[in-house]
This record gives sequence, C-alpha cells and structure tokens, in this order.
Amino acid sequence: MDPIGDDLLRIIRPEIGYREGPGRHSKFGEWYAAHVVQDPQYETAPWCAMFVAWAAERAGVQQYVGQFAWTPSQARWFETNGAWSRTPEPGALVFFDWSGGKDIKGIDHVGVVESVEGGTIHTIEGNVDRVWLKRKTRDQSKVVGYGLPRKVKEHLAGKDDTAPQQSGRIEVRPALAPASTALTDASGTLPVSMESAMVAALLTFVLGTSFVLSRMRPRVSAGRHRRRNGRQEPRRRAERRTGEAPQAGASEQDRAGSPETLRVSRPGWAHEPYRADRPRSVTGLVPEPPVPEAPAPEVEARRAA
Repeated sequence: MDPIGDDLLRIIRPEIGYREGPGRHSKFGEWYAAHVVQDPQYETAPWCAMFVAWAAERAGVQQYVGQFAWTPSQARWFETNGAWSRTPEPGALVFFDWSGGKDIKGIDHVGVVESVEGGTIHTIEGNVDRVWLKRKTRDQSKVVGYGLPRKVKEHLAGKDDTAPQQSGRIEVRPALAPASTALTDASGTLPVSMESAMVAALLTFVLGTSFVLSRMRPRVSAGRHRRRNGRQEPRRRAERRTGEAPQAGASEQDRAGSPETLRVSRPGWAHEPYRADRPRSVTGLVPEPPVPEAPAPEVEARRAA
C-alpha cells in the first residue's frame, strides 16, 4: 500500500461511527472553519471533504492530499498535479457524481478507498446519509475518478516544501449558509457571493426605476399653442400695426403666419376707390395725364398787348 494512503487510513479508521451534532454541526467543519478558512459558516456545512482534510492534517500528509471543502476543486487539484486516475487503489481519494457523469465539474462527494475487490471498492466516507462517518461498499458506476496522493508527492518532488501545502489550501467555492445542503455545484459553475448578488440586484432596481420614470414623464406636444407663442405672435402684432386681418379664405398655415408665406406690401394708390373712366394696365391703374396749369394774370396781359 502507498505509505501516504496508509497514514491517512490509520487516522480515519478510529473515527468510524462518528455522527454530526444538532444543526449539522461537525467537529471537522469546526476545525476547518478555525484553521483553514477562518469562516464560521463551515462549521455546519457538508463535511465529507473537510473530514479528509482533517485526517490528512493529523497524519501530516496534507501537502499531498489537499485541504478543501469543495470536492470538484480538490479533484481538479489532483488533476493539475498529475495525480488523477481512473483506476482505484487503497489510500486513494475516490470522487463520486450521483448522476453518473464523468466530468469533474459534476462531482458531489468524496471518500477514501480502503480496499479493492475486482470492480468493487470498499471505502470510508464522511457525511454519509448526511450525518454518519462509516464504511461503504460501492461499485464504480458513480465514480468520476481517483486522486492519488503518492503521485502528488512525485510531482512535487524537488520543489519548495511550503509550495505544495499552499497549493493544497486553494479554496475556490465560499461556504454556504447553515441551511444549505451541499457545497458542490452540479453544473460546475463558480458561485456568486451574496454581496455581489445584492449589488447587482440594487443596480437592476435603480436602472429599472429610472426607465419607468422616464416613460411616465409627460411630453410637450408640438401643437398650435407652440406656434401661437412663437410664430403667430409676430403676425398678430403686424396686423395690429397695419389694421389688416387674415382673409376669410386663408388656410390655417397662412393664419398661423408660416415663414414660407411671402407678404407683399400694397402701393398707396391701390387703396383709392375704383373709377371706371380710368384705364387699367396689366400691372394696375394708369395714372391720369397732368392737367396744364392756368397762366398767371400778368402773363395773360402781356400776351393780349
């Protein structure tokens, strides 16, 4: 057996039969909340992966097992370190997807392989039936893959001793509220924090309110009252000065004083009364010929002499 797996199982076996306390409280979640993430929400979170992290820390092999609460993140860590396998072996971590999928993003649960018999694996798992730490006998139909601590050790050989431990403590998913039932996400998508969701909801509300108010704002119609105040008023002032009034047959546009209407002034003689004896021309009345003036008396006397 792998020495790392043997050390891990040595710590795990005495814990068989453990049951979580009221309100989903577990000693493994309490340890994880205090020593790994400093977040009290993990005290009542599902604890299958936190139990493995607790046992690895007690066995002194946490740098090869990892310290995770989200099972897809832990499986991805094994894959990144070249320690992901489809073949079971004692001491390996086994990852399950209860829907039968084979994608790491769909992983729901983790345990530790104690022994293998053909296609059957014997495991020790925490948070079984949501409350127990017990042995289980399973086929491999729901298994996504296996994480091999010995392969992690080989991959990290020759590197700084502190680097593996830091890599094994990467936590991708935040803890859930106490009422939540799982830290895994069947879709594999990363969760959104409550703070981000509240900010997004507030922004959506503000934008929606602004849009509704803009639609409710009364619109000023470009009706006659605007032309009366603007274009027609100068026309009325001109009528008061000249004494003219709009013609009875004038259109609404003419009465409104449209800027397109050409106003032509009338000559002074056009206001004179009509005379039938005065000839007319195409352009109007022909002016009368000038009447010769009578000669002065003194001029008439000189002509008679």
